[in-house]
Amino acid sequence: MKKESFILLSLLTLTLFSCNKKETEKKEMPPMPYKVVELQKANTTLTAEYPVTLEGITDIEIRAKVDGYIEKIYVDEGQEVKKGQPLFKLETQTATQDAAAAKARVDAAQVEVNRLKPLVERNIISDVQLETAKANLASAKSTYQSIVERINYATIKSPVNGIVGTIPMRLGSYVSSQTAEPLTRVSDISSVYAYFSVNEKQQLDIMMNAEGQSFQEKVNKMLPVKLFLSNGMAYEQSGKIETFSGQANVQTGSFNVRAKFPNANKLLRSGGSGTIQIPTDLKDVIIIPQNASMELQDKRIVLVVDNESKVKAVPVEVRAVSGGKFFVVDKGLNVGDKVVLEGVGIITEGTAIKPELVEYNEVINPTTK
Repeated sequence: MKKESFILLSLLTLTLFSCNKKETEKKEMPPMPYKVVELQKANTTLTAEYPVTLEGITDIEIRAKVDGYIEKIYVDEGQEVKKGQPLFKLETQTATQDAAAAKARVDAAQVEVNRLKPLVERNIISDVQLETAKANLASAKSTYQSIVERINYATIKSPVNGIVGTIPMRLGSYVSSQTAEPLTRVSDISSVYAYFSVNEKQQLDIMMNAEGQSFQEKVNKMLPVKLFLSNGMAYEQSGKIETFSGQANVQTGSFNVRAKFPNANKLLRSGGSGTIQIPTDLKDVIIIPQNASMELQDKRIVLVVDNESKVKAVPVEVRAVSGGKFFVVDKGLNVGDKVVLEGVGIITEGTAIKPELVEYNEVINPTTK
């Protein structure tokens, strides 16, 4: 019995010794080293993306001015045409017959005027008869000219240089000025407008960071913008923002914006879509790597080291810098704060660490030597 009690006491003593040893080692463990950066001010460029709709600088609906059946279609969909080039011809047989009859009435009225003139000059008849004949001539000419114009309108020409759109009508289709659907559209796409919308905050962010005094001067001095096509490829030429709408849409609270892109190779087409990237230069802002923060309960958290080298969690408000590697910090951090660059999500608040200071310029410009 005494032997068993001795063994039990020995085991208990050994266990307590082991626990005390581990606790002592834990307490004596030195703080772990982590890379830390002291924040400074820097310059950067933010890029915002917006979906756009493309339209030609002129996008004109082609409609018939007179009634008739389509007799000829001179062009095809997607064809490039010049100003004044015939597009469609409507049937004019009836109008041609009407024109011949009207011309005959003009000739007859002219003969009557010519016959009465010498009679009036010799005072054989009164001026009234001649004036009546002249009025009849003018009326006949007006009727004839109206029919001729109707015949001319039957040949429908392109009002601008451009590209022919969809042609929904076919030969023999009856059209008039009241037809709901246009014969086609002709788009001048030598340059292309990109239309998009921004909300009030986005509009203020863009304009307040632009150079210039007046609103229009700020627009004129804005940086060139890039267009990414629907296949994800970047369009080869940069564009320029030209206008912001003067009033927000009362339903959406958004402003309409128009940018212009050159399109000499006709790659961009009216009705297309894409994404526009708008750069905004920011000066004297705080920048941190995105991996130096984490999402926690809908908040973005950064770990800051205090004067005792202990870690403190700080919520921040940020905007992403293009490229997906950095944030601009709008609220939560100040110049001189020491931010932990690694171990975010592992280090708990209040933990003492051994800060290893890294140069700020090396952090935000990793390629700079």
